Amino acid sequence: MKDFPSEDLEPPNSQSNHRGAFALRKLQKRLRSFSLRAQAWGKALREEGWEAVPLTAKVLTVVLALVLLAWFLYESLWVTTNDAYVTGNVAPVKAQTSGTVVEVRYEDTQFVRKGEVVVRLDGLKQKVALERAISELGNAVRKVENLFSQVESLRHKIASQKAELERLKYDLSLYRSGSQSGVISQQQAVDTQWKVQELEATIRQLEADLAGADAMVHGTSVYDNPLVTLAAAHVRDAYLDWVRRNVVAPVSGYVAKRTVQPGDQISPEKLLMTIVPLDYVWVVANYRETELRRVRPGQPASVVVDLQGRRITYHGIVEGLLPGTGSVFSLLPPDNATGNYIHVVERLGVRIRLDRKELEKHPLQLGLSVVARIWTWGKDHSVLEPLTQIPPDVYHNDYHSRWYEEELEGADRVIQETIERNRRHPEKELQTLGSMP
Repeated sequence: MKDFPSEDLEPPNSQSNHRGAFALRKLQKRLRSFSLRAQAWGKALREEGWEAVPLTAKVLTVVLALVLLAWFLYESLWVTTNDAYVTGNVAPVKAQTSGTVVEVRYEDTQFVRKGEVVVRLDGLKQKVALERAISELGNAVRKVENLFSQVESLRHKIASQKAELERLKYDLSLYRSGSQSGVISQQQAVDTQWKVQELEATIRQLEADLAGADAMVHGTSVYDNPLVTLAAAHVRDAYLDWVRRNVVAPVSGYVAKRTVQPGDQISPEKLLMTIVPLDYVWVVANYRETELRRVRPGQPASVVVDLQGRRITYHGIVEGLLPGTGSVFSLLPPDNATGNYIHVVERLGVRIRLDRKELEKHPLQLGLSVVARIWTWGKDHSVLEPLTQIPPDVYHNDYHSRWYEEELEGADRVIQETIERNRRHPEKELQTLGSMP
């Protein structure tokens, strides 16, 4: 005798399975009924003509035709492509001086603010070079001060020698008169004549020395003398290397592709990491050239990201068309004037600006694949009049990094202090001498 399972042994989801099967059988009956009715209408249409078709069928046919026509017209005004992706700014962080990495402060995916130190180098060579440059600047200041003193001293010497020369010339005239009358010997007059000639030669030598010293300082001061400005330039160069031992973030964003490790020997222009600001991203959709006949800046667009599926639709606007296809900017542009020509449909990039409020709710990462659709009804702008604009807040964060412009402010302060410290101040020297016991 065969045993049958009891009802209390049925699986828990048996009732739901029964309901699903019942709904499926009901749907099959409706489809079968509609199919039989359509076959009957078709048979009547073939045998008795359009008048034999029921009014309901006529209305449904007309409505269906209108719906299909409207749908076709609506879809024909959209151009769609899945050859599109999210893009934005990628700021490279590179070393500007050489050294050994002693500290890495940020890791991938971390958020960093503009101006914060992300990598720190030892800076020992830079410190030594800066101290040497400061010493050379002090030496140049003292040398220029000495040149000014030499010029002043030579002028006083020349004035003194000229006064002595005038006295000797006066004595010589007296000696000549006295020698003629026999009061003074002729030899004394001759000796005085030789002294006058020697003094004149000495004055000419002093004037030549004055010209040489004055040429080094003429029309300048201690601050703008070429010797000082050259040494100051060396200080600025060394100071920049010293300051740049601390590598700072040029923009605010998220760290990516960190390649630097503590202990690495770094040289200038070495890529340490990249920073991606996600506050401003856009979509580049690559359409076939045959689809761009009606695409213009200002037309609305919708974007669906593969990452999130169709549950979220981003809205945007066409900002402009790129000035060339991808093949034009490739490493080896095609040369269609040689060999056999094979026509290839090119693709042109279209830049789509996304709604920033939607991006704040649902951020996007660079490189994500998207499906872009552009509504081509209307031509708001010419292709040569793009609407691309950088928002002011984005400009200050992503497109302008004033940190590098402020690095020399500290160098100018060091130069000023070095010049003042090595200058000769007569007032202070007199006060010091007066206070001595």
